[in-house]
Amino acid sequence: MKSYRHVWVITGLALLLFVSVLVSLNLGRYPISPQEVLKLVASRIMAGQAAAAAHIDPQMEAIFFNVRLPRIFLACLVGCCLSAAGASYQGIFQNPMAAPDVLGASAGASFGAALAILLEGTKEQITFSAFVFSILSVGIVFIISNRTRGSRILPLVLSGIMVGSLFSACTSYIKLVADPNDELPAITYWLMGSLAGTGQSDVWFSMIPMGIGLIPLLLLRWRINILTLGDDEARTMGVNTGAVRLTVILCATLITASSVAVSGMIGWVGLVIPHISRWLAGNNYQRLLPVSMLAGSIFLLGVDNVSRNLWTSEIPIGILTAFIGAPFFLGLIIRAGD
Repeated sequence: MKSYRHVWVITGLALLLFVSVLVSLNLGRYPISPQEVLKLVASRIMAGQAAAAAHIDPQMEAIFFNVRLPRIFLACLVGCCLSAAGASYQGIFQNPMAAPDVLGASAGASFGAALAILLEGTKEQITFSAFVFSILSVGIVFIISNRTRGSRILPLVLSGIMVGSLFSACTSYIKLVADPNDELPAITYWLMGSLAGTGQSDVWFSMIPMGIGLIPLLLLRWRINILTLGDDEARTMGVNTGAVRLTVILCATLITASSVAVSGMIGWVGLVIPHISRWLAGNNYQRLLPVSMLAGSIFLLGVDNVSRNLWTSEIPIGILTAFIGAPFFLGLIIRAGD
């Protein structure tokens, strides 16, 4: 029975995610019951015929398809990607403290978004700028680390810290010169992380790069297992450590950049959720990665529900994840020291 425990865990998380989505569809200032959800979905499948027969409210239909459904879907995607990226980084760097922003991707995205806001860019331009600078920051990290000799892991991490600090300083300067009445509040709010204003365009923008990054990570998860043993052991088993590590880093960076570009800075998800998933599924990445993806989706969807329903004014997700993640990790450190 113990050998099938991971099957029950994955099945249970998948069912919990399904229930969470159904509950989330009904939460909000405009409640939509499960029966109405079925009518709306049927109307879209039947190309409007069911809508006329069921007398569906056009306002309800617009809220469901243009606001609520894209936001719920994106919350699941972002949570899934940040958790998968965090778990992957922790495996290849052999460091339980590794997070999706370890190579400066989040700092680069923050600078890109702040620059676009300063230049009065549209929402799409802000998202695209955040994505481009996120990828650019990791590219700079790779260029710097490749100039060093010996082990690639430590120079890569140190380069990520340095480049991340540089982009953070640039973001601080942009905040200094931004208009305090208009641009500065917009930059500050973006940096706190939020899914407010999510639309179908955000989902379509992020789905492709997220898919391109997630699929190779799932296919390479047994090789990540081998990398956790160390490079020497991995080479003796016929694994090209350099190629595998590069592929995993590129894929994890791609899904991190896509997530941060559409949601802003949401911390702790990629650090905390993989540790919770290890309690549920163990250290085997064949099981750990799928469990992390499901758990991350459930977690961020739940946090987003609290964010948009707890008070009349929406609370940025980054604040809530910090309130949850920091005490959890403190407890984890204390427990490890006992």
